[in-house]
Amino acid sequence: MRTPTGGAGRGTATAGGRVPAAERLMSIGTVLGQLRDEFPEVTISKIRFLEAEGLVEPRRTPSGYRKFSQEDVERLAQVLRMQRDHYLPLKVIREHLDAADRGEQVQLPAQSPGRDGAATGAGAGEPGPWEAVGERRTAARVGRAELLAAAEVGEEELAEWESYGLLVPDAAGAFDAEAVTVARLVADLGRFGLEPRHLRAMRAAAEREAGLVEQVVAPLRRHRNPQTRAHAEATARELATLSVRLHAALVQTALGVRLT
Repeated sequence: MRTPTGGAGRGTATAGGRVPAAERLMSIGTVLGQLRDEFPEVTISKIRFLEAEGLVEPRRTPSGYRKFSQEDVERLAQVLRMQRDHYLPLKVIREHLDAADRGEQVQLPAQSPGRDGAATGAGAGEPGPWEAVGERRTAARVGRAELLAAAEVGEEELAEWESYGLLVPDAAGAFDAEAVTVARLVADLGRFGLEPRHLRAMRAAAEREAGLVEQVVAPLRRHRNPQTRAHAEATARELATLSVRLHAALVQTALGVRLT
């Protein structure tokens, strides 16, 4: 773990006695405020978890308080983007960060649609160190312990969610990377008194919607032309996005009717 040099800041002060903005250190609360502009669901516990996983190394004051540099904040944002946009597990994210630190070119799976259409490259026509390649979402899997930590829930809660089919592990006990999002949402709904048994209808509705999408893209996936098969994946993602938007609009409409 790195320790601060020169007390409250890193490096030397300017002639006017001020530490340059890029070298100032921040508390974890300040870091949280910066990150929430882009990642509204991030929590202090999440930042501490990423630190425990070795993905960021804040300095420590003599009394033990964490102090983050702007570089640390940018690194945290990069980790959160790779989780959100590319569904990567922390082990893979750590490997990508280490490679980037060594100056190597890092290739990420293509960003899923619906993220404001932003490219992951450094600029228009410029690949940069975080070049997005490929058409399919990564088939990353998340271990049980990693899912528990990322969702900030206990084993008992996870077991109950599994019993109602809200989360389904594979034969090796691992989960699809999207399971982290599902777990967090189920936990958030639980704070309002909605139990797993109440959410089975949502799971069933999602399965039906997925079935409709599959009906549309199945002929494309069976095509011999690789470009047509790739188009099937893009079509499936677009249909999924539209389905989610329709579902949200219908819920809002139903609530509007009942609240008037």
